[in-house]
Amino acid sequence: MAADGSGLTYNRLLLKLSGEALMGKNAFGVDMEVVDRLARDVAEARAEGCQIAVVIGGGNIFRGLAGAAKGMDRATADYMGMLATVMNALAFQNALEHANTGARVLSAIPMPTVCESYVRSKALHHMASGRVVIFAAGTGNPFFTTDTAATLRAIEMGCQAVAKATKVDGVYDADPLKDPGAKRFDRLSYAEVLSRDLKVMDGAAIALARDNGLPVIVFSIGEEGNLLKVLQGKARATVIEGSA
Repeated sequence: MAADGSGLTYNRLLLKLSGEALMGKNAFGVDMEVVDRLARDVAEARAEGCQIAVVIGGGNIFRGLAGAAKGMDRATADYMGMLATVMNALAFQNALEHANTGARVLSAIPMPTVCESYVRSKALHHMASGRVVIFAAGTGNPFFTTDTAATLRAIEMGCQAVAKATKVDGVYDADPLKDPGAKRFDRLSYAEVLSRDLKVMDGAAIALARDNGLPVIVFSIGEEGNLLKVLQGKARATVIEGSA
């Protein structure tokens, strides 16, 4: 039985995972060992009483912009990317169920033979019932990233924050994997992220978060158990909100 979440800073959270996070050290595709570890982190957080939604990108299978750069029509490439997110969502649902945590995939593109279609009231019901809700197929529209989809769904679900999982422990002014002198930020305002052109999320996602007062937490997914630390307010992370 899940705890009541009384010890958590955030009781309802949307977790944004990149598709690349699922491929581990592989060049592409899904590494189920990595998926299982990430699912255990989500299951642990759910067991502590947090209601969790998840959005996963599709870049490990197909990236719309890359396809468009090679001459494919951008809208077609983006739809293919959306389908890739459904594949990732189904893999993550399977891993959560193996971790004894109920989960549902809701797709913005209807495909009733493999998952439920996105309906806001249905998603809210699943979350209130203790299931992890995995949103697939982005917003259902081309030209919008999964970061924007994550921000939109977080607002629709009444989440208290979006937690964006990355390879590093926050936002830096340069790539810390390439520049050892890169400066890390503990807190940033939405305006600073946009004016500095910090590549945390695309501009539309940050603007949507700003306009709805939704905090964005950038943290490392590499450390097992770090998601629970985010929920407890103990993780080393960058928090993006109204004022720095």
